[in-house]
Amino acid sequence: MTIDQINFENKKALIRVDFNVPLNEQHQVTDATRIHAAKDTIIHILEQGGAVVLMSHLGRPKNNEPGFSLRHVVDKASDILGVQVKFVEHCIGEPAEQAAAALEPGEVLLLENLRYHDEEQAGDEAFAKALSALGDVYVNDAFGTAHRAHASTAVIAQFFEEKCFGKLMNREIENLNKVLETPDRPLVAILGGAKVSSKITVIENILSKVDDLIIAGGMAYTFIMAQGGEIGDSLVEEDKLELALDILEKAKETNTNIHLPVDVVIADAFSEMATKDKASIDQIPSGWMGLDIGESSRQKFHEVLQNAKTILWNGPAGVFEMEAFAQGTIALGNSVAEATKNGAFSLVGGGDSVAAVKQFGFEDRVSYVSTGGGAMLEMLEGKTLPGIAAIQE
Repeated sequence: MTIDQINFENKKALIRVDFNVPLNEQHQVTDATRIHAAKDTIIHILEQGGAVVLMSHLGRPKNNEPGFSLRHVVDKASDILGVQVKFVEHCIGEPAEQAAAALEPGEVLLLENLRYHDEEQAGDEAFAKALSALGDVYVNDAFGTAHRAHASTAVIAQFFEEKCFGKLMNREIENLNKVLETPDRPLVAILGGAKVSSKITVIENILSKVDDLIIAGGMAYTFIMAQGGEIGDSLVEEDKLELALDILEKAKETNTNIHLPVDVVIADAFSEMATKDKASIDQIPSGWMGLDIGESSRQKFHEVLQNAKTILWNGPAGVFEMEAFAQGTIALGNSVAEATKNGAFSLVGGGDSVAAVKQFGFEDRVSYVSTGGGAMLEMLEGKTLPGIAAIQE
């Protein structure tokens, strides 16, 4: 059942949103991207004459600390939705049930932080049932937590006749499927970030699906060392050298072209103030470490990306948080943006790459930016996400 097949008139929609937004020391929201992402779904239901009960977690509270209260999100959510959001200091029990029952069509209620109850993360069935008393229809629009089998994301769905994905979840699933199931070819994946170990299952799952795999970031050095290169003091996982060689071998079997950097920007310390130099990636002197891809690598990757019809980008090319080592990631962004402008479909996902895309202004120059880091990675690994399975059952 889709959100467009449900009539929300005079119904209360219980929506699992991802309002896990960053707050400053004054408890003000510093990045409202996730609230904006949920707006379409909420407005759709309100315009049909429904009322909305929103539930979310915020942070990782240990002892119900007031700093993690979703009360801090009310003003920002009200501004974005154009509706005064009501708030209740509970998420289950009589006060929550009374607040939900009192809602009129067109009104919005935000519940207190789900993670003030240990039962949420434990996937407790009784807690899920208590939450389910607050709405007539269940809508899961929290892609960022879809990989967690929590009470509000996976267990709760069984208590509803009418349940569906929200518009954000639909977009996430459709766009990921466009890359993983029905891509226009060539399909090029860029995998960056620090460690091979965190991306092994992703590489293994997508290797046979992609035409070209660009490996950038810290994990590239493990592949270079495995092939006998000198990488100085660069980041390396020595226990993954055999695995790197296996991946290169498998790529030949699947006719996948793996593209590794050829040159790098090196530094004599992991610092913005370090002395910088250039080197071939397999000839980095002792005492130096590679912190970004060099000019020849940027050009090499650019050419691969300009031939692409579908692009998946997960992970930066270097230590982009330091301005001195951000140029490789910016160059990748420009290459992806140019390919997109010329008709390629580009999807960016994963915490660091999303942060880089926003920081350097590429957000509107790529086709889609995913909101879920861990959830997207697990989909790329070929796993079934509990929050998705619960709706599809």
